[in-house]
Amino acid sequence: MSMSWKSWQYRGHALALALCGVVLLSACKGDRIDPDTPAAEPVAALQQLARQVADNDLLGYARASVPPADYARLQVAWAQGHSRWPLTELPLDGQLLPMLAALSAPDAPQRLQRSFDAQIAGQATGMRQAAHSMGLFGVEYLRNQTDYTDAQRAHYSQVVNALSKWAAAAPLTDKQRAKTTITLLTATARTTGLSTDEQLQAAGMEASLRRLGPFFKAFKTALASYGLSLDGALTGLRGEVVSELGDDAVVRVQYPLAGEQIEAQVRMTRRDGHWYVSRTLEDAQALLQAAQAAQAAQAAQAQQAEHDDPQSAEAEAAAQVKDGASAPAKP
Repeated sequence: MSMSWKSWQYRGHALALALCGVVLLSACKGDRIDPDTPAAEPVAALQQLARQVADNDLLGYARASVPPADYARLQVAWAQGHSRWPLTELPLDGQLLPMLAALSAPDAPQRLQRSFDAQIAGQATGMRQAAHSMGLFGVEYLRNQTDYTDAQRAHYSQVVNALSKWAAAAPLTDKQRAKTTITLLTATARTTGLSTDEQLQAAGMEASLRRLGPFFKAFKTALASYGLSLDGALTGLRGEVVSELGDDAVVRVQYPLAGEQIEAQVRMTRRDGHWYVSRTLEDAQALLQAAQAAQAAQAAQAQQAEHDDPQSAEAEAAAQVKDGASAPAKP
């Protein structure tokens, strides 16, 4: 796979958004939330998810994201090849395996360093301009995206602007820093042993999440070396309940990102006494329904194949008998 370092830099910024956005869904403006105020139950549930991502505990995050019964069904759906949740919770989730494959290639360190030297090293002015353009393009893209709510567009626009400002000031063209980053990411990507969907399937959901944890840690470490602390964003998350009615609540959250204070609203749902992010539950249910339909279709195809096999055998036997009867007798 041929991929420029600039492309991976852009995708790195997007995955930085992914790690934060995994627990934050939409935005609003308001006063600063007092960090000393005891967290209400919905807020505490959201902070628990953020801490698990900060601790690189992807398995713990997955278990806490959905009720136990749904988790068990998602695990089965993964084993059957119908799901890659919770990896599908990431924006640009389709780019995770290609990135791991590129970083795991035997010649990845040398190839990426050559690409960096040719395209990025010493291009500080160009990188600042590219970062600025990325911010403008990102915000414009979000404005025109009909798949997002107004609140989601507002939240993601805040994040894009913050990352654009960070990228414009970050030492992205520093050659030694790039060498250290490339060495770290390529070595850690190889240790996952995961670069294809077949490998995810063979490993299973829980083993895959365990093996991806160190890579997520390395990825965040690399970004931190450029001045972008995702762990700071996750552990710095604060919240307050805006409304609560029965088993539904809306939480206003704030978290620091690249020197900016990002604000968002998150819908929460209570199931069996525990609070979960509503959108995660909705996505999981949609995925499980699709997995159930796919499994039913496979079962129907297998049943039809079993039904067709005896008929095919009978037809073949009848043809052989007919051919034998019509053959001329030997003299």
